[in-house]
Amino acid sequence: SWLFSHFHSVSLSLGFSHYDAPVLESTSLYTRKAGEEVVSQLYSFTDKGGRPVSLRPEMTPSLARIVMSTKPPLPIKWYSIPQCWRYERSTRGRRREHYQWNMDVWGVPGVGAEAEVIKGMVTMMGRVGLTSGDVGVKISSRGVLREVTEMLGVGGDKFPSVCVLVDKLEKVPLEAIEGDLEELGVSREEAVKLVEVLGCKTVDELAGFVGEDSAAI
Repeated sequence: SWLFSHFHSVSLSLGFSHYDAPVLESTSLYTRKAGEEVVSQLYSFTDKGGRPVSLRPEMTPSLARIVMSTKPPLPIKWYSIPQCWRYERSTRGRRREHYQWNMDVWGVPGVGAEAEVIKGMVTMMGRVGLTSGDVGVKISSRGVLREVTEMLGVGGDKFPSVCVLVDKLEKVPLEAIEGDLEELGVSREEAVKLVEVLGCKTVDELAGFVGEDSAAI
């Protein structure tokens, strides 16, 4: 309750509104995003009506469904503290059942929204007594990833599949997904380069890969 009160107060102080969604969703909501293989990581079953359903593993697909079906006036700034379930090996700080704090902004051009969300994270850490000596902030850019995959010749229709595999690199070594990348046309040499890009810590480092005139940069 103490921790969640800080999640709420920081979000509200930045003008975010609280929302929630059902913990039980149609399994297709998750397979559309990550493919059929994601089912093995879900607590899924068939309900009494014969419908495949799952306990939510994350909030983003539910948020997308809500926004697409209700079409609220944009921009929106919503936050949630969903209870989630994932049928996968428990890791430090992430159990099969867990809560997570989400702040989502839709309909804002430019990087102002990202800056505000980062401000929220840093403010939250400060309120609970954590400093830069305890935690770090990692920032990813779908735009940079798209440009890099296009340079490697695996953009277009293959881009979503590459993103799914890239997400796995936080949990498994490159060797574990090498075969899947090769099926998409990414060679070992190109995969290593992709990993190097993901490891960049500064904008200057990224520019060295995609060029100073990159729109994503």
